[in-house]
Amino acid sequence: MTVLLDTHTFLWFVLDDPKLSLAAKAVIEDPTTDVFISPASYWEIAIKVRQKKLDLFASYPNFMHRGVVGNQFDELHIQTRHCEQTILLPLHHKDPFDRMLAAQSLADGLPLVSADVVFDQYGVRRIW
Repeated sequence: MTVLLDTHTFLWFVLDDPKLSLAAKAVIEDPTTDVFISPASYWEIAIKVRQKKLDLFASYPNFMHRGVVGNQFDELHIQTRHCEQTILLPLHHKDPFDRMLAAQSLADGLPLVSADVVFDQYGVRRIW
């Protein structure tokens, strides 16, 4: 299985937050699962750190390296097809990060590991 992580899912997994569902944790930890992170999540985390809305308990570069490379996650680079997909999305949600994650999930046929039910309105296959 191949999955894309929502930003909060990535953070909760790396920070071992109990808000992460057992089903989400099991999918992420399954050695047969290929886990992807979007640059949209990198950007969202960076903005929240800069605004002091998020404390990573480490420097941003160290946290991201440990979280991504340390867990053998891959980056799902933002491609033209993902940007084009955002044009097709209804305006259920105006958050640009979530809209990109929805677009990437739909364009590449990847389930999104997320607690956020707004993705259901887009027809995203969501695991939680």
